[in-house]
Order: sequence, then C-alpha cells, then structure tokens
Amino acid sequence: MPTVDVLDKDGQKVGQVDLSDEVFGAEVKDHLLWEVVRAQRAKRRAGTAATKGRSAVRGTTAKMYRQKGTGRARHGTKKSPTFVGGGVAFGPVPRSYEMKVTKKVRRAALRVALTLKVAEGGLKVLDDLQFEVPKTADLAKVLNRIDANSSVIVDDKANANLVLSARNLADHKFLPVEGLNVYDLLNHKNVVVSVAAAKAADERLRSPVRPKDRRSE
Repeated sequence: MPTVDVLDKDGQKVGQVDLSDEVFGAEVKDHLLWEVVRAQRAKRRAGTAATKGRSAVRGTTAKMYRQKGTGRARHGTKKSPTFVGGGVAFGPVPRSYEMKVTKKVRRAALRVALTLKVAEGGLKVLDDLQFEVPKTADLAKVLNRIDANSSVIVDDKANANLVLSARNLADHKFLPVEGLNVYDLLNHKNVVVSVAAAKAADERLRSPVRPKDRRSE
C-alpha cells in the first residue's frame, strides 16, 4: 500500500496518508496510456477541413469540346479535377475523429497514470488547499515551496478561490476529481491534490463500472 507524505502550505510534513494499491499501485500497462491519450487527442481535432468537389465548384457544365476527332482526352465539363479551377478529387470533408474507449479502459489508464506519479515522486498531497481570497501569487508561492513547477491541481470544484487562483498559471491546471484524465496527468510533471480529493479519487476509481440496466422487453 503506497504511503505518501502530507504537506502543509509551507512545504512541511504534517502527516501521512495511505493510498490503495488498486488505484495508486496498479500494474503499469503502457498500451492503456497510449490508447486513451490517442483517443483524447483525436477527440480534440476540429474535423472541419473541407474542399469543393466538382459538384460544388462554380462554373459552366457545357462540354469542353466534341467527344471524338480532336485527339484529346474526353471531358464533359471544366469543373473536372484535371482542370485548373476545377473540383478537388478525394479531398477532405468535415468529419468527427472521435474514437470510442470504454469506461473500464479509461479508469484502468487513470490508475496507471496515478501509479506512475507516485513512483516518480510527483504526487504532492496537501492537508488543505483552501484560500481566503482568490490570489494567484499565493498559490504560486505554495507550489514553489512544495517544488511543483508543472502540475495538475486537483480538488473539489466547489473550491472557487482555488479555481480562480489557478487559472492564470501557465504551467499549472486545475481539475476537479471527476475531471481527472490521462492526457493532463502525463502532460504535467506533478499532481497536487488535497487529502480529501485524494481519498475521493481513490474511492471513485476503485468502484466497479456498473453496466447499464437493460430494458425489459
């Protein structure tokens, strides 16, 4: 069972927290990370690239020249892709690049990502992430004291002062517990999490995936 030090806002150790092996000590399977990150990046693609085919190009539909006797190739319209200004053959069309990944695989990949953070010493657990007022400088000082120069900050989304304090930090990103994802975890060196959020993530990722209730025929 992984045991992680709990720090205060001054970077001093104030205790320890035990984390479950199932979530923070899982078997590392690289292919799960690859599959989920690939799906996340594909989903972010706009898929708006488009070109005009011969039916969409503006121009005459009159036959270029007679069918036989000229010694040239047969053409029916100047909108053919072989002419300058004609339509594009087999060009891109608007489409979705979204790839389906099951909830079971996503959770397994999240467990692998969190396990890697623990193994690398990149999981920073704080006893409290509450701030009296939203102030980016105060949060930056705390992150500097615990040596978290690039991090995902995880806490309850109701912690409005933390959300507002983190949004202007270029190398840091706030995520609620339910918003944890593999891409952001791997894209940052550290994970800064409150004790409450760590336990919530542990419980959430340990709970089994419930199949959808089948409608009785």
